[in-house]
Amino acid sequence: MTRSLPPDLRRDLYAAGAAVLLVTAAVLIGRHIQGTSRTLFVDWPPLLASWGPHLGPGTPAAVLLAIATVAYGPALAARLPWRALLPLTWATATAWICSLALIDGWDRGIARRLTTRYEYLQVIDRFDDIPAALRDFTQHILLDSPDNWPAHIAGHPPAATLTFVLLDRIGLRGGGWAGMWCITVGATACVAVLLTIRTLADETLARRAAPFLVLAPAAVWMGTSADAYFAAVAAWAVALLALAVTRRSLWRAGASGLLFGLTCYLSYGLTLVALIAAAVLVLGRHGVREHPALLVPLLAGFVVVPASFTLAGFDWWEAYRLLVTRYHQGAGGIRPYGYWVWANLACTVLITGLATVAGLRRTGAVLLHRRTEATPGRAAEPRLALLVSAALLALLVADLSGMSKAETERIWLPFAVWLLPSCALLPYPRAWLTGQVVLALLLNHVLLTGW
Repeated sequence: MTRSLPPDLRRDLYAAGAAVLLVTAAVLIGRHIQGTSRTLFVDWPPLLASWGPHLGPGTPAAVLLAIATVAYGPALAARLPWRALLPLTWATATAWICSLALIDGWDRGIARRLTTRYEYLQVIDRFDDIPAALRDFTQHILLDSPDNWPAHIAGHPPAATLTFVLLDRIGLRGGGWAGMWCITVGATACVAVLLTIRTLADETLARRAAPFLVLAPAAVWMGTSADAYFAAVAAWAVALLALAVTRRSLWRAGASGLLFGLTCYLSYGLTLVALIAAAVLVLGRHGVREHPALLVPLLAGFVVVPASFTLAGFDWWEAYRLLVTRYHQGAGGIRPYGYWVWANLACTVLITGLATVAGLRRTGAVLLHRRTEATPGRAAEPRLALLVSAALLALLVADLSGMSKAETERIWLPFAVWLLPSCALLPYPRAWLTGQVVLALLLNHVLLTGW
Protein backbone atom coordinates (compact mmCIF):
# COMPACT_ATOMS: atom_id res chain seq x y z
CA MET A 1 0.00 0.00 0.00
CA THR A 2 2.71 2.49 0.99
CA ARG A 3 4.66 1.69 -2.19
CA SER A 4 2.01 3.56 -4.20
CA LEU A 5 2.46 6.71 -2.12
CA PRO A 6 4.76 9.51 -3.29
CA PRO A 7 8.21 9.14 -1.69
CA ASP A 8 7.96 12.41 0.25
CA LEU A 9 4.60 11.47 1.73
CA ARG A 10 5.92 8.04 2.64
CA ARG A 11 8.82 9.68 4.50
CA ASP A 12 6.34 11.97 6.28
CA LEU A 13 4.42 8.94 7.49
CA TYR A 14 7.62 7.25 8.64
CA ALA A 15 8.51 10.37 10.65
CA ALA A 16 5.03 10.45 12.17
CA GLY A 17 5.30 6.75 13.00
CA ALA A 18 8.63 7.29 14.73
CA ALA A 19 7.04 10.08 16.79
CA VAL A 20 4.23 7.71 17.83
CA LEU A 21 6.84 5.22 18.99
CA LEU A 22 8.63 7.95 20.94
CA VAL A 23 5.44 8.92 22.75
CA THR A 24 4.57 5.28 23.41
CA ALA A 25 8.02 4.65 24.88
CA ALA A 26 7.74 7.77 27.04
CA VAL A 27 4.38 6.59 28.39
CA LEU A 28 5.39 2.99 29.08
CA ILE A 29 8.86 3.67 30.47
CA GLY A 30 7.55 6.65 32.41
CA ARG A 31 4.80 4.59 34.02
CA HIS A 32 7.35 1.96 34.99
CA ILE A 33 9.70 4.53 36.57
CA GLN A 34 6.87 6.29 38.37
CA GLY A 35 5.41 3.02 39.55
CA THR A 36 8.70 1.71 40.94
CA SER A 37 10.68 4.73 42.16
CA ARG A 38 8.08 7.53 42.00
CA THR A 39 10.75 10.01 40.94
CA LEU A 40 8.93 11.56 37.96
CA PHE A 41 6.34 13.46 40.03
CA VAL A 42 3.71 13.21 37.30
CA ASP A 43 0.67 10.94 37.33
CA TRP A 44 0.51 10.24 33.59
CA PRO A 45 4.05 10.52 32.22
CA PRO A 46 5.31 12.25 30.22
CA LEU A 47 2.49 14.76 30.83
CA LEU A 48 1.61 16.42 34.10
CA ALA A 49 -1.89 14.99 33.97
CA SER A 50 -4.06 12.25 35.38
CA TRP A 51 -6.38 9.73 33.76
CA GLY A 52 -9.96 10.96 33.81
CA PRO A 53 -12.20 10.47 30.77
CA HIS A 54 -14.88 13.15 30.77
CA LEU A 55 -17.15 15.39 28.72
CA GLY A 56 -17.98 19.00 29.43
CA PRO A 57 -19.85 22.09 28.23
CA GLY A 58 -17.04 22.86 25.80
CA THR A 59 -17.28 19.48 24.05
CA PRO A 60 -19.97 20.35 21.42
CA ALA A 61 -18.34 23.68 20.59
CA ALA A 62 -14.88 22.13 20.29
CA VAL A 63 -16.10 19.34 17.99
CA LEU A 64 -18.14 21.68 15.76
CA LEU A 65 -15.35 24.23 15.54
CA ALA A 66 -12.84 21.52 14.67
CA ILE A 67 -15.06 20.10 11.91
CA ALA A 68 -15.78 23.54 10.44
CA THR A 69 -12.15 24.66 10.50
CA VAL A 70 -10.85 21.44 8.96
CA ALA A 71 -13.52 21.59 6.24
CA TYR A 72 -13.30 25.28 5.36
CA GLY A 73 -10.15 26.60 7.02
CA PRO A 74 -7.57 25.90 4.28
CA ALA A 75 -9.80 27.36 1.55
CA LEU A 76 -10.69 30.45 3.58
CA ALA A 77 -7.06 30.99 4.52
CA ALA A 78 -6.12 30.89 0.85
CA ARG A 79 -8.85 33.27 -0.39
CA LEU A 80 -9.68 35.80 2.30
CA PRO A 81 -8.14 39.27 2.12
CA TRP A 82 -5.07 39.39 4.35
CA ARG A 83 -6.57 42.06 6.61
CA ALA A 84 -9.58 39.83 7.21
CA LEU A 85 -7.56 36.67 7.69
CA LEU A 86 -5.60 37.97 10.69
CA PRO A 87 -8.56 38.84 12.97
CA LEU A 88 -10.39 35.69 11.89
CA THR A 89 -7.33 33.63 12.80
CA TRP A 90 -7.16 35.25 16.23
CA ALA A 91 -10.90 34.84 16.85
CA THR A 92 -10.90 31.19 15.79
CA ALA A 93 -7.80 30.41 17.86
CA THR A 94 -9.42 32.07 20.88
CA ALA A 95 -12.61 30.07 20.37
CA TRP A 96 -10.62 26.82 19.98
CA ILE A 97 -8.64 27.43 23.18
CA CYS A 98 -11.77 28.42 25.11
CA SER A 99 -13.82 25.47 23.91
CA LEU A 100 -11.06 23.03 24.87
CA ALA A 101 -10.69 24.65 28.29
CA LEU A 102 -14.44 24.48 28.86
CA ILE A 103 -14.39 20.71 28.37
CA ASP A 104 -13.23 20.83 32.02
CA GLY A 105 -15.93 23.39 32.84
CA TRP A 106 -15.59 27.11 33.59
CA ASP A 107 -14.38 26.62 37.16
CA ARG A 108 -11.73 23.95 36.66
CA GLY A 109 -10.92 24.81 33.06
CA ILE A 110 -10.43 28.57 33.39
CA ALA A 111 -11.36 30.27 36.67
CA ARG A 112 -9.30 28.13 39.07
CA ARG A 113 -6.24 27.47 36.90
CA LEU A 114 -4.27 30.50 38.07
CA THR A 115 -5.44 30.37 41.69
CA THR A 116 -3.87 27.09 42.83
CA ARG A 117 -1.14 27.06 45.49
CA TYR A 118 1.55 27.13 42.80
CA GLU A 119 0.17 30.09 40.89
CA TYR A 120 0.49 33.86 40.64
CA LEU A 121 -2.83 34.90 42.15
CA GLN A 122 -1.79 33.38 45.48
CA VAL A 123 0.61 36.27 46.13
CA ILE A 124 -1.35 39.30 44.92
CA ASP A 125 -1.67 40.68 48.46
CA ARG A 126 2.11 40.52 48.95
CA PHE A 127 2.56 43.17 46.25
CA ASP A 128 0.66 45.98 47.94
CA ASP A 129 3.97 47.85 47.97
CA ILE A 130 5.42 46.93 44.57
CA PRO A 131 8.87 48.57 44.98
CA ALA A 132 9.36 46.86 48.35
CA ALA A 133 8.24 43.51 46.91
CA LEU A 134 10.73 43.83 44.07
CA ARG A 135 13.60 44.72 46.41
CA ASP A 136 12.86 41.66 48.56
CA PHE A 137 11.94 39.31 45.71
CA THR A 138 15.16 37.30 45.78
CA GLN A 139 14.91 36.85 49.56
CA HIS A 140 11.97 34.46 49.12
CA ILE A 141 13.10 32.22 46.24
CA LEU A 142 14.81 29.39 48.12
CA LEU A 143 12.62 26.76 49.77
CA ASP A 144 14.22 27.34 53.16
CA SER A 145 13.78 31.12 53.00
CA PRO A 146 11.07 32.82 55.08
CA ASP A 147 7.69 33.01 53.31
CA ASN A 148 9.16 31.39 50.21
CA TRP A 149 7.36 32.11 46.98
CA PRO A 150 5.10 29.43 45.45
CA ALA A 151 6.72 27.47 42.63
CA HIS A 152 5.66 29.56 39.64
CA ILE A 153 6.44 32.89 41.30
CA ALA A 154 9.88 31.70 42.38
CA GLY A 155 10.46 30.17 38.96
CA HIS A 156 9.93 33.38 36.99
CA PRO A 157 11.18 36.97 37.07
CA PRO A 158 8.66 39.32 38.73
CA ALA A 159 7.19 40.78 35.52
CA ALA A 160 5.11 37.60 35.31
CA THR A 161 3.57 38.15 38.73
CA LEU A 162 3.27 41.91 38.24
CA THR A 163 1.04 41.32 35.22
CA PHE A 164 -1.60 39.76 37.44
CA VAL A 165 -1.04 42.30 40.20
CA LEU A 166 -1.75 45.09 37.71
CA LEU A 167 -4.83 43.29 36.38
CA ASP A 168 -6.07 43.13 39.96
CA ARG A 169 -5.33 46.83 40.46
CA ILE A 170 -7.46 47.87 37.47
CA GLY A 171 -10.40 45.82 38.71
CA LEU A 172 -9.92 42.60 36.70
CA ARG A 173 -9.69 40.50 39.84
CA GLY A 174 -9.80 36.76 40.28
CA GLY A 175 -9.00 33.66 38.27
CA GLY A 176 -11.67 34.20 35.64
CA TRP A 177 -10.24 37.51 34.45
CA ALA A 178 -6.66 36.23 34.72
CA GLY A 179 -7.54 33.12 32.74
CA MET A 180 -9.29 35.04 29.98
CA TRP A 181 -6.36 37.46 29.80
CA CYS A 182 -4.00 34.55 29.11
CA ILE A 183 -6.34 33.02 26.55
CA THR A 184 -7.15 36.17 24.56
CA VAL A 185 -3.60 37.52 24.60
CA GLY A 186 -2.07 34.09 24.07
CA ALA A 187 -4.21 33.52 20.97
CA THR A 188 -2.63 36.57 19.32
CA ALA A 189 0.64 34.62 19.09
CA CYS A 190 -0.65 32.94 15.93
CA VAL A 191 -1.21 36.36 14.33
CA ALA A 192 2.33 37.42 15.20
CA VAL A 193 3.72 34.23 13.69
CA LEU A 194 1.71 34.70 10.50
CA LEU A 195 2.96 38.27 10.13
CA THR A 196 6.53 37.09 10.58
CA ILE A 197 6.21 34.35 7.96
CA ARG A 198 4.59 36.69 5.45
CA THR A 199 7.31 39.27 6.05
CA LEU A 200 10.34 36.97 5.91
CA ALA A 201 9.11 34.18 3.61
CA ASP A 202 5.92 34.82 1.65
CA GLU A 203 2.18 35.21 2.03
CA THR A 204 1.31 31.85 0.48
CA LEU A 205 3.22 29.95 3.16
CA ALA A 206 1.67 32.11 5.87
CA ARG A 207 -1.80 31.35 4.56
CA ARG A 208 -1.05 27.61 4.44
CA ALA A 209 0.22 27.74 8.03
CA ALA A 210 -2.82 29.60 9.42
CA PRO A 211 -5.17 26.60 10.02
CA PHE A 212 -2.38 24.66 11.73
CA LEU A 213 -1.64 27.56 14.06
CA VAL A 214 -5.33 27.83 14.91
CA LEU A 215 -5.98 24.13 15.55
CA ALA A 216 -2.75 23.31 17.35
CA PRO A 217 -3.00 20.65 20.09
CA ALA A 218 -1.00 23.17 22.15
CA ALA A 219 -4.33 24.93 22.69
CA VAL A 220 -5.06 22.32 25.39
CA TRP A 221 -2.36 23.97 27.52
CA MET A 222 -2.82 27.54 26.33
CA GLY A 223 -6.11 27.54 28.19
CA THR A 224 -5.38 28.48 30.84
CA SER A 225 -1.66 29.05 31.33
CA ALA A 226 0.47 32.14 31.85
CA ASP A 227 2.90 30.58 29.38
CA ALA A 228 0.37 31.31 26.62
CA TYR A 229 0.68 34.99 27.52
CA PHE A 230 4.48 34.69 27.54
CA ALA A 231 4.36 33.03 24.12
CA ALA A 232 2.39 35.95 22.70
CA VAL A 233 4.78 38.59 24.07
CA ALA A 234 7.77 36.73 22.65
CA ALA A 235 6.04 36.17 19.30
CA TRP A 236 5.18 39.85 18.92
CA ALA A 237 8.77 40.79 19.78
CA VAL A 238 9.92 38.59 16.88
CA ALA A 239 7.19 39.82 14.53
CA LEU A 240 7.98 43.49 15.17
CA LEU A 241 11.67 42.79 14.61
CA ALA A 242 10.87 41.18 11.25
CA LEU A 243 8.74 44.17 10.26
CA ALA A 244 11.41 46.59 11.46
CA VAL A 245 14.26 45.12 9.43
CA THR A 246 12.21 44.68 6.25
CA ARG A 247 10.38 48.02 6.36
CA ARG A 248 13.24 50.03 7.89
CA SER A 249 10.94 51.11 10.72
CA LEU A 250 12.58 52.73 13.74
CA TRP A 251 9.47 52.64 15.93
CA ARG A 252 8.93 48.94 15.25
CA ALA A 253 12.56 48.28 16.17
CA GLY A 254 12.08 50.13 19.44
CA ALA A 255 8.83 48.29 20.20
CA SER A 256 10.48 44.97 19.40
CA GLY A 257 13.36 45.72 21.76
CA LEU A 258 10.91 46.69 24.49
CA LEU A 259 9.04 43.38 24.15
CA PHE A 260 12.26 41.38 24.05
CA GLY A 261 13.26 43.03 27.32
CA LEU A 262 9.86 42.22 28.82
CA THR A 263 10.12 38.63 27.57
CA CYS A 264 13.34 38.13 29.57
CA TYR A 265 11.56 39.37 32.70
CA LEU A 266 8.56 37.09 32.18
CA SER A 267 10.56 33.86 32.01
CA TYR A 268 14.26 33.11 32.39
CA GLY A 269 14.12 30.39 29.76
CA LEU A 270 12.77 32.79 27.14
CA THR A 271 16.20 34.35 26.77
CA LEU A 272 16.53 31.54 24.21
CA VAL A 273 14.14 33.46 21.97
CA ALA A 274 17.34 35.30 21.04
CA LEU A 275 18.05 32.38 18.70
CA ILE A 276 14.81 33.05 16.80
CA ALA A 277 15.64 36.77 16.77
CA ALA A 278 19.05 35.93 15.33
CA ALA A 279 17.38 34.02 12.50
CA VAL A 280 15.20 37.06 11.80
CA LEU A 281 18.28 39.28 11.63
CA VAL A 282 19.96 36.84 9.25
CA LEU A 283 16.91 36.75 6.99
CA GLY A 284 16.56 40.55 7.15
CA ARG A 285 20.28 41.31 7.01
CA HIS A 286 19.97 43.48 3.90
CA GLY A 287 17.68 45.85 5.75
CA VAL A 288 20.06 46.01 8.70
CA ARG A 289 23.05 46.65 6.43
CA GLU A 290 21.27 49.45 4.60
CA HIS A 291 19.90 50.98 7.81
CA PRO A 292 22.19 50.07 10.73
CA ALA A 293 20.50 52.83 12.71
CA LEU A 294 17.69 50.30 13.32
CA LEU A 295 19.89 48.71 15.97
CA VAL A 296 19.82 51.89 18.07
CA PRO A 297 16.08 51.88 18.95
CA LEU A 298 16.18 48.07 19.14
CA LEU A 299 18.85 48.13 21.84
CA ALA A 300 17.40 51.22 23.51
CA GLY A 301 14.00 49.55 23.74
CA PHE A 302 15.56 46.36 25.04
CA VAL A 303 17.20 48.01 28.06
CA VAL A 304 14.02 49.73 29.27
CA VAL A 305 12.53 46.80 31.20
CA PRO A 306 15.83 45.45 32.60
CA ALA A 307 16.88 48.94 33.68
CA SER A 308 13.52 49.59 35.34
CA PHE A 309 13.59 46.38 37.36
CA THR A 310 17.26 46.82 38.27
CA LEU A 311 16.65 50.36 39.50
CA ALA A 312 13.68 49.06 41.49
CA GLY A 313 16.04 46.66 43.27
CA PHE A 314 15.55 43.34 41.46
CA ASP A 315 18.75 41.53 40.42
CA TRP A 316 17.94 39.20 37.48
CA TRP A 317 21.24 37.31 37.64
CA GLU A 318 21.08 36.75 41.39
CA ALA A 319 17.47 35.61 41.10
CA TYR A 320 18.37 33.10 38.38
CA ARG A 321 21.25 31.75 40.46
CA LEU A 322 18.89 31.24 43.39
CA LEU A 323 16.28 29.70 41.12
CA VAL A 324 18.76 27.03 40.00
CA THR A 325 19.30 26.18 43.67
CA ARG A 326 15.54 26.18 44.33
CA TYR A 327 14.96 23.96 41.30
CA HIS A 328 17.29 21.32 42.68
CA GLN A 329 15.79 21.64 46.17
CA GLY A 330 12.46 20.41 44.86
CA ALA A 331 11.21 17.87 42.33
CA GLY A 332 13.63 19.17 39.71
CA GLY A 333 16.53 17.80 41.70
CA ILE A 334 14.94 14.33 41.88
CA ARG A 335 13.43 13.90 38.43
CA PRO A 336 15.85 11.79 36.35
CA TYR A 337 17.54 13.72 33.56
CA GLY A 338 18.10 10.49 31.63
CA TYR A 339 14.34 10.08 31.17
CA TRP A 340 13.22 13.66 30.73
CA VAL A 341 15.89 14.65 28.22
CA TRP A 342 14.07 12.57 25.62
CA ALA A 343 10.59 12.35 27.17
CA ASN A 344 10.36 16.14 26.91
CA LEU A 345 10.50 15.66 23.15
CA ALA A 346 7.55 13.29 23.42
CA CYS A 347 5.68 16.11 25.18
CA THR A 348 6.57 18.35 22.24
CA VAL A 349 5.04 15.81 19.85
CA LEU A 350 1.83 15.92 21.89
CA ILE A 351 1.56 19.72 21.86
CA THR A 352 2.50 20.21 18.21
CA GLY A 353 1.01 17.06 16.70
CA LEU A 354 2.12 14.54 14.12
CA ALA A 355 1.61 17.07 11.33
CA THR A 356 4.39 19.18 12.82
CA VAL A 357 6.67 16.14 13.02
CA ALA A 358 6.13 15.61 9.30
CA GLY A 359 6.57 19.34 8.71
CA LEU A 360 9.88 19.31 10.55
CA ARG A 361 11.03 16.43 8.39
CA ARG A 362 10.24 18.53 5.32
CA THR A 363 11.97 21.49 6.95
CA GLY A 364 15.15 19.45 7.22
CA ALA A 365 14.79 18.32 3.62
CA VAL A 366 14.41 21.93 2.45
CA LEU A 367 17.56 22.98 4.27
CA LEU A 368 19.54 20.01 2.95
CA HIS A 369 18.47 20.60 -0.65
CA ARG A 370 18.09 24.38 -0.70
CA ARG A 371 20.63 24.74 -3.51
CA THR A 372 18.31 22.82 -5.82
CA GLU A 373 15.26 24.85 -4.80
CA ALA A 374 15.98 27.78 -7.10
CA THR A 375 12.57 28.19 -8.69
CA PRO A 376 10.74 31.42 -7.77
CA GLY A 377 7.76 29.49 -6.37
CA ARG A 378 9.96 27.81 -3.78
CA ALA A 379 12.36 30.61 -2.93
CA ALA A 380 10.50 31.25 0.33
CA GLU A 381 10.68 27.71 1.68
CA PRO A 382 14.33 27.83 2.83
CA ARG A 383 13.59 31.11 4.65
CA LEU A 384 10.69 29.52 6.51
CA ALA A 385 12.85 26.47 7.21
CA LEU A 386 15.58 28.64 8.77
CA LEU A 387 13.08 30.35 11.07
CA VAL A 388 11.54 27.04 12.18
CA SER A 389 14.98 25.51 12.69
CA ALA A 390 16.00 28.38 14.97
CA ALA A 391 12.97 27.67 17.15
CA LEU A 392 13.78 23.96 17.19
CA LEU A 393 17.36 24.77 18.21
CA ALA A 394 16.11 26.96 21.07
CA LEU A 395 13.88 24.12 22.25
CA LEU A 396 16.74 21.61 22.12
CA VAL A 397 19.04 23.92 24.09
CA ALA A 398 16.31 24.29 26.73
CA ASP A 399 16.00 20.51 26.82
CA LEU A 400 19.72 19.84 27.22
CA SER A 401 20.02 22.48 29.96
CA GLY A 402 18.28 20.18 32.44
CA MET A 403 16.16 23.08 33.70
CA SER A 404 13.08 21.77 31.89
CA LYS A 405 12.36 18.35 33.35
CA ALA A 406 8.62 17.75 32.96
CA GLU A 407 5.79 20.21 32.35
CA THR A 408 7.33 21.17 29.03
CA GLU A 409 3.91 20.79 27.42
CA ARG A 410 3.25 24.14 29.09
CA ILE A 411 6.71 25.66 29.50
CA TRP A 412 7.69 25.23 25.85
CA LEU A 413 4.58 26.84 24.34
CA PRO A 414 6.61 29.94 23.29
CA PHE A 415 8.86 27.70 21.18
CA ALA A 416 6.11 25.36 19.97
CA VAL A 417 4.21 28.14 18.17
CA TRP A 418 7.24 28.58 15.89
CA LEU A 419 7.41 24.87 15.00
CA LEU A 420 3.80 24.76 13.76
CA PRO A 421 4.45 26.82 10.56
CA SER A 422 6.49 23.89 9.23
CA CYS A 423 3.09 22.34 8.44
CA ALA A 424 2.79 24.86 5.58
CA LEU A 425 5.18 22.58 3.67
CA LEU A 426 2.78 19.62 3.82
CA PRO A 427 0.41 18.44 1.07
CA TYR A 428 -3.14 17.30 1.93
CA PRO A 429 -3.67 19.89 4.69
CA ARG A 430 -7.16 18.66 5.63
CA ALA A 431 -5.89 15.15 6.34
CA TRP A 432 -3.11 16.43 8.59
CA LEU A 433 -5.44 18.92 10.28
CA THR A 434 -7.84 16.09 11.07
CA GLY A 435 -5.04 14.31 12.91
CA GLN A 436 -4.26 17.49 14.83
CA VAL A 437 -7.79 18.03 16.09
CA VAL A 438 -8.34 14.35 16.91
CA LEU A 439 -5.21 14.44 19.07
CA ALA A 440 -6.28 17.63 20.86
CA LEU A 441 -9.81 16.41 21.52
CA LEU A 442 -8.57 13.00 22.66
CA LEU A 443 -6.04 14.48 25.08
CA ASN A 444 -8.52 16.91 26.57
CA HIS A 445 -11.29 14.35 26.96
CA VAL A 446 -9.33 11.44 28.45
CA LEU A 447 -6.84 13.34 30.63
CA LEU A 448 -7.21 15.91 33.37
CA THR A 449 -4.36 18.29 32.65
CA GLY A 450 -2.98 20.62 35.27
CA TRP A 451 0.09 22.19 36.81
